[in-house]
Amino acid sequence: MPLSDRKIKILQAIINDYIATAEPVGSRTIAKKYDMGISSATIRNEMSDLEDMGLIYQPHASSGRIPSDLGYRLYVDKLMQKKELDESENQFLQSVVFQNINHIDYLMEETAKAISFLTKYTTIISEPVINRTILKQIRLLPLDDNSVLLVIATEENFIKNHIIHVSAPIPEEDLFVISGIINDILQGHSVDELDSETITELEEKLGIYKDFVPSLIHAVDATVKSAEKVQVHMSGTKNILAFPEFSDVQKAKDIFQTLEEKDVLVTLLGKSEEEEDGGLKIMIGTENNIQEMKDCSIITASYKMSETTRGSIGIIGPTRMDYSQVVSVLNTMVKNIENVLKSLSDNNKNP
Repeated sequence: MPLSDRKIKILQAIINDYIATAEPVGSRTIAKKYDMGISSATIRNEMSDLEDMGLIYQPHASSGRIPSDLGYRLYVDKLMQKKELDESENQFLQSVVFQNINHIDYLMEETAKAISFLTKYTTIISEPVINRTILKQIRLLPLDDNSVLLVIATEENFIKNHIIHVSAPIPEEDLFVISGIINDILQGHSVDELDSETITELEEKLGIYKDFVPSLIHAVDATVKSAEKVQVHMSGTKNILAFPEFSDVQKAKDIFQTLEEKDVLVTLLGKSEEEEDGGLKIMIGTENNIQEMKDCSIITASYKMSETTRGSIGIIGPTRMDYSQVVSVLNTMVKNIENVLKSLSDNNKNP
């Protein structure tokens, strides 16, 4: 059955109205709210055809129609109008990025909060995953008599901390000297290059503190490996409760439990990193293979820190989410993050 212009207009009206109200849409509603120049009876006939095509369905015998996953798919692929963010929304998203420019983990955490606040949906975001970490700077700072704080900055501008336990206090001025020696030897190298020759050189140059080397190497290795694992930040989980689709307690509980599983979040985000630059991936309802998320849509986008270092942002909401708004927010945020990360990378190359 051909999809005529009139059928397309009626489908768009049903989707737009259902996104806004969460109420099934009847022919009278369309006739009153949308000036199509046709009667309610004609609209009902067209709606019957759309139902036969699997694009809408009737949840109850006496109710109006709501879009199916197939209907939403047609909408996002062919019919969705591009929505531009207003100036205040753009400025808000920019400010989040620039206020947290120096710390990747804070940047990701605040980005997740900002997106969930703006969209009212749940946001998950992964830090960029580094395949091979190059050490840029290492600092040692005193915490107490038995602890030293190791601070590592990488070439990608990741900053990671690790606490090293020591058997005796090390004066702050000695830690400053030790930090200089470590940087002279390790700066510009990866953890894979910390061989026995490097360890021997460290022990020789640290003199009375050579017994500190094993703890130091272990801490550097553990800290760098944490930067090479997928770190996921999430915000707005409770936003799900605001949608009538999830008023069923068991349904909401299943979604909450699913979102608590890190492996699931990584799976949701992972595929977007394979998309072309600037591309988005939209999974509607049953299109994702996680049973507990079948009533949700998930929109993901990847951002690039370098040719080999990427992260992802995902937004989760009901299948009647405002797709146009979410796409606009994601595109804007990816652009902001990439601009900032490129600036950081350029500064690192040209100090």
